[in-house]
Amino acid sequence: MLYQGRRVIHQLEKRRGSYFYLTLDSELVDSFPQQRKTRLICTLEGELAFQCGLNHLGDGNYFIIVNRKNLSRVGKELGDEVEFRLEEDPNPLGVAMPEVLTALLAQDAELKSRYDALSMGNKRHVIHSIARIKDLDLQVKKAIEMIEIHSRGRG
Repeated sequence: MLYQGRRVIHQLEKRRGSYFYLTLDSELVDSFPQQRKTRLICTLEGELAFQCGLNHLGDGNYFIIVNRKNLSRVGKELGDEVEFRLEEDPNPLGVAMPEVLTALLAQDAELKSRYDALSMGNKRHVIHSIARIKDLDLQVKKAIEMIEIHSRGRG
């Protein structure tokens, strides 16, 4: 475990997305294995776990986003104090790899090489983008397109 504590639930101003969040001091983040690049599993109220990353608040400190649905599940809202625990995510990407992407990369060595060369953030972007698509053929097409764009440095 990296950290356990209680924090008040805040909300970012509208121009920054209106996300609900929990603050983390820079000293705490600096103690994490990969500091601000550490992917985390956050557990709220000892019962609801989700994967997350660190975001910079702009004042030297950090925050993790907690969506409204997760807050509702633990009976919390803006201004409430919530108990949370942070652990390092054993998955370096912090997201599950879609089956279609796994199969595609297994079949195309050149595409896999390009994908492997992407930054973790670009890999997550590809995964999140294709996961929203229901049609498998469109998932494959979008994955190839995004990997090629990111590998050329345009994304």
